[in-house]
Amino acid sequence: MDNREIVKVLESAVALMELHDLDARKAKSYSNAIFNLERLDTKLKEMTEEEILKINGVGPSIAKAISEILETGTMTLLEELHDKTPPGIIQLLNIRGIGAGKIKTAWKELNIDSIETMLDAIKSGDLGKLKGFGAKTVQNLQASLQFYADNKNKATLPVGIEIGELIISDLQGKLKGLKIEPVGELRLKRPVIHRISFLATSEKPEEIKRLEFPFTRNEESSGPFVIRGELENIPVEVFVCNQSEFNRRIFTETGSEHHLSQLADQGLNILDLAEDFSEDSLYKGENEIPPVRREGIKELVTPSSELIQESDLKGILHCHSTYSDGRNTLREMAEGCRDLGYQYLGIADHSKSAFYYANGMYENRVRDQHAEIDALNKELAPFKIFKGIESDILPDGDLDYELNFLAEFDFVVASIHSVLNMDIQKATNRILRAIENPYTTILGHLTGRVLLQREGYPVDHKKIIDSCAENDVVIEINSHPSRLDLDWKWVDYAMEKGVILSINPDAHALDGYEDMKYGVWMGQKGGLTTNMTLNALSVGEIEEFFSKRKMKKTA
Repeated sequence: MDNREIVKVLESAVALMELHDLDARKAKSYSNAIFNLERLDTKLKEMTEEEILKINGVGPSIAKAISEILETGTMTLLEELHDKTPPGIIQLLNIRGIGAGKIKTAWKELNIDSIETMLDAIKSGDLGKLKGFGAKTVQNLQASLQFYADNKNKATLPVGIEIGELIISDLQGKLKGLKIEPVGELRLKRPVIHRISFLATSEKPEEIKRLEFPFTRNEESSGPFVIRGELENIPVEVFVCNQSEFNRRIFTETGSEHHLSQLADQGLNILDLAEDFSEDSLYKGENEIPPVRREGIKELVTPSSELIQESDLKGILHCHSTYSDGRNTLREMAEGCRDLGYQYLGIADHSKSAFYYANGMYENRVRDQHAEIDALNKELAPFKIFKGIESDILPDGDLDYELNFLAEFDFVVASIHSVLNMDIQKATNRILRAIENPYTTILGHLTGRVLLQREGYPVDHKKIIDSCAENDVVIEINSHPSRLDLDWKWVDYAMEKGVILSINPDAHALDGYEDMKYGVWMGQKGGLTTNMTLNALSVGEIEEFFSKRKMKKTA
């Protein structure tokens, strides 16, 4: 386990301590230890118990708890408290905007022990009568609860892919010769999956319907040629067809309505497709349109040969190390990036405004990092580390370093991380001011959304993209599968305005580099071309890009 996972277990224990009125001093001592553990550069799993005891705020009992977590993944106290807590309360602890203290009050005073009973208490007005539940608090809580309820039966793309692979593997193990492929949202690689769909066939299709499926089957919604149900609360469906129909059906069950209607407008009669129809016969040569692209946004006029591919990317920008809230050291992040075949890494740890929630760096620690980068660049050449920062956009739109200090970075990612409750005018104006900062190179995760967890703040996308075009600012497609922000639907408009995009993983550990593929898919969905992708530049080209841009902006 890494430090963050250990801290998460300790935080869960603290929340349950507060919920069950355990020793307040003990809970406080855990909280103090957590504060220091979050800022620890050394990996706990590599430390001896004696070294752990030397961490400020860590006494014998907490050191013992850390050892237990490292060994078992949990701790006895947490499991004991968990067993005493209703499942609905555990769910409530995961809702944004309400802490253990308020949950305890609602539980004890109104017997609220689930999301449903909390919503009922809000609608009846009873929750608003409790101390600490003012009108604004209740309004925000209701929005968070409703957001959770609306999204509990959906999955992010990697979860959908994982569930899909599990189902395919299970069914192929049960029926020899089964041909089964994902279709619909999963084959289109949409950021959020509402339904996981498959097309299946075999020599005897009727045998498929008699299989024991690895999901809860719903007989009422199933039919002669489709089996429906759900797995982990996510709706699942398997369409069954004859082998002769498979190639035609995989085409019709994949493309969005907009894509299919565009093909129909060009003369393709979808209803009269021959049984021997194949995607290869339709999508060939310059007409090749990969499934991810079939969304009805200019895919019929943009040659797929120009679409960005993962192999086109020469470097990785916007990553974090243990200098802020990353889980791997700068050296590890650099060597891991190099070993994947990339030419450069743009490190962009959190800035000083993020000190309390992401171990953001004050100026002295930035200079320490820059000194290490200089040393590593000599050692790792020709691989290069670029000196970046993810600088917080403050509520007034300023970045959180002085201009003369921002000038010391090769590039600056400007992002919003706090004071997220804004209307569209305030959010847009805040971002526009940050774009106008002469040292803003890349606009990070534009809406601040966390898919299925938090809605993004509303923004005027066109105004922001237009401003990026005017100020020569790059927009990132944040490739973390819980963000995928800039949303793919705005890629075409950004390119139309001449705005370059950068596919950034926002990696906080080495395994975060794997997320690059999600950003590439989102770029492809929107029609992103290689020549409009920042990190498709070689190390020499991007070095020149950063240098020329700084000279131009500060001239």
